[in-house]
Amino acid sequence: MQITKAESYGLLGIIYLAQQDKDRRVPLSEIAKSQQVPEKFLAKIFQYLTKSGIVRSHRGVGGGFALIKEPKDLTFCDVIEAIQGPCHLIMCLPDAKRCKKSAKCPVRVVMQDAEESLKKVFQSYTIADVIK
Repeated sequence: MQITKAESYGLLGIIYLAQQDKDRRVPLSEIAKSQQVPEKFLAKIFQYLTKSGIVRSHRGVGGGFALIKEPKDLTFCDVIEAIQGPCHLIMCLPDAKRCKKSAKCPVRVVMQDAEESLKKVFQSYTIADVIK
């Protein structure tokens, strides 16, 4: 599994927001510039983060983005899954019917274990952990 640019940029953007004053609305242009990521791409990523209830978007003069959740309550898994959906290493893990071999597949067992371990790591780190 490889974390995509979208997920990486999303994490960087959320970490930047978490480092700001809680009541401050941060313009997307500021987030993009500070994290050296393309603003248009970041805008698309922040649409997913807004829909998932991680950030709130404020329009107009003085608008921008603010975290809804506390950094201590926001895991890496929350951010990644808000952007890409549930993480799966192979297509048959969420749905065994997608592969005729899944019932007897020795690879599936290893991938399921690896996926569970990876998810535990992403769930064990919060945004607060990395801004300390």
